[in-house]
Amino acid sequence: MRYLKFKRLCDIFFSLLFIILSLPILLITALAIYITSPGPIIYKGKRSGLNEKDFEIYKFRTMIINAEKLGGFSTAKDDIRLIKIGRFLRKFKLDELPQLFNVLNGEMSFVGPRPQVTYYTSKYDDKLKQILTVRPGITDLATLEFADMDKILGSKDVDKYYEKEIEPKKNILRLKYIYQISFFLDLKILFLTFLTLIKLKKK
Repeated sequence: MRYLKFKRLCDIFFSLLFIILSLPILLITALAIYITSPGPIIYKGKRSGLNEKDFEIYKFRTMIINAEKLGGFSTAKDDIRLIKIGRFLRKFKLDELPQLFNVLNGEMSFVGPRPQVTYYTSKYDDKLKQILTVRPGITDLATLEFADMDKILGSKDVDKYYEKEIEPKKNILRLKYIYQISFFLDLKILFLTFLTLIKLKKK
């Protein structure tokens, strides 16, 4: 509990710092979406959060309006729902930047189980519900394992493949984080996330 309080203070300080530092990127990205695609700049998606409390996750919109209703939750490699700059934003994880505001608001942390849609969390048994006892994060062990998710999912039956093959593996990694949570594990995940982003940029 002492570490979690310290972690929350770090989240507040660094989210505010990174919002200020990334302000030019935030503004340029927002302008690019506004110019190239009609509709809202920010996507707000319902997710399950700490203690099973739902919240809205913020992302730069990379898909057409009502994309989830038209094609499900998962995104195929060549998904026709992506807007012009959507694939670029997703490749370099720029669409995730607005989640700094989720962190600042206390809905998320920098490190923690990635927040999931209620479609999946509503199916959690008592063991999996442990995932919802810590604040969800921008990155975690599952994020590292499935960094290039669009490529992993491919192009056919992506929602079915995700639910049967990917989600169970992610839940194992989410539980692993819950059982081993520590300051050093969080540092390790942040460092490996940074290295992963560099590798993705080189592809």
